Amino acid sequence: MPRNLTAASLLALTAALPAFAQDAPEKSAVLTTYANIAEAGYSDALTSAKALKGAVDALLAEPTEANLTAARAAWIAARVPYQQTEVFRFGNPIVDDWEGKVNAWPLDEGLIDYVDPTTGGATDENQYAVLNVIANPTFTLSGAEIDATEITAELLSDTLHEADEVEANVATGYHAIEFLLWGQDLHGTEHGAGERPATDYAAGEACTGGNCDRRGAYLTAATDLLISDLEYMAGAWGAEGEARSAVMADEDAGISAMLTGMGSLSYGEQAGERMKLGVMLNDPEEEHDCFSDNTHNSHFYDAMGIRNVYSGEYVGIDGRVVTGPSLSSLVAAADPAVDAALTAALDHTMGEMSQMKAAAEAGYSYDQMLARGNGDGEAIIMAAVEALVAQTAEIERAVSALSLDQIGFEGSDSLDNPNAVFQ
Repeated sequence: MPRNLTAASLLALTAALPAFAQDAPEKSAVLTTYANIAEAGYSDALTSAKALKGAVDALLAEPTEANLTAARAAWIAARVPYQQTEVFRFGNPIVDDWEGKVNAWPLDEGLIDYVDPTTGGATDENQYAVLNVIANPTFTLSGAEIDATEITAELLSDTLHEADEVEANVATGYHAIEFLLWGQDLHGTEHGAGERPATDYAAGEACTGGNCDRRGAYLTAATDLLISDLEYMAGAWGAEGEARSAVMADEDAGISAMLTGMGSLSYGEQAGERMKLGVMLNDPEEEHDCFSDNTHNSHFYDAMGIRNVYSGEYVGIDGRVVTGPSLSSLVAAADPAVDAALTAALDHTMGEMSQMKAAAEAGYSYDQMLARGNGDGEAIIMAAVEALVAQTAEIERAVSALSLDQIGFEGSDSLDNPNAVFQ
């Protein structure tokens, strides 16, 4: 080898070398890493929710625009760790049974508070779409008289959330809080998020929107409930937690759960329901974080969560790194080429998500990208959709390489049967 071989040429030579199988890590060690990342992610989500609570308390104590801006920033920061945990859905029933409490969407926000009367009303599908609990201390729900004089976490979770089994009746979680901080985004596919004024939380004659005390009580109850729900899930992945115990109980089932979460989030949930469907309908209401125009970040960190699970590495909000024997190493031991292809596909997806995130942060918001006839915006979104679909195919190859039973990933009509979207 020449003495003057440069670092770049050495890297090129290394990349050209054939991949060789390596010793496989113990499946139990891979699952331990998986559970450790889950625990760290949910713990970070809990920590950031508590920071959000502090910002909400400051807003309600002194409802200024500066404090509202700070509360909004705390909400956006809280989304970063939480979105990276969505990959634990689909393969873990404990998470699936719980997730709707904290991240359900889209929502008929008129259930909670005032909305622009031109944006819709009660429908055959949801007669409570404009119930406006904040303005009504008593109301009839499912034939029963409800006393909502005091707005509590129990009222939100036990009475209002998914009332009458209508999924759009979202009364709790991140998106209920988002609506209370931003209000409706009435800009359509033009630039701009919700513009709720801080005076919606003011006292006396300074109050706008009416019922400011009840609005503050609702925001407090929803934030407290989010903290309680995240405390439960962080504990469930702790050393003696039920989620950790369940995933460790059967090694092959546990590995399948990891891949199920990766594939289902990649394909049906993110590529389909959260992204392509919005492009097909040109509808900003299909944005995941539609009130705040934070959707680009939600998509980016969902994708990062998928890569975290495969690489066996998570970087916490305080900079700490949680890492260990990885699913990537397990696949590499079975078939190095499959591992290399999946790793490259995950990296490509992150590249496309980074392009979307950069465009949005430069002022080209996600709802603008969704506008009918906007070829440039559609191209940005669809490049990420196509990357997610391609990485799902590589995840399927990883399932085969590990000789696991065939896994059925979540689908979406937008991907599998587009004509059905318009029927």
